[in-house]
Amino acid sequence: MSKDNNTIRLIPVTDWNNHHSWPAQGGLRHLIFHEHENGFHKCVRRIGRRVLIDEASFFEWVEEINS
Repeated sequence: MSKDNNTIRLIPVTDWNNHHSWPAQGGLRHLIFHEHENGFHKCVRRIGRRVLIDEASFFEWVEEINS
């Protein structure tokens, strides 16, 4: 799902690998820990203590760092 059709898919870090094989949960946590240094803060949403990844923003971030 994408932002184009007004839907945002937020995936809990613990469930990320149920939807995508990469990155592994440990790698994802590393990205979150350093989110302000690597620009990953664009992908992270926090609701209370839950940390969620905006799926569309994640893939935009991947394209951004690879260009």
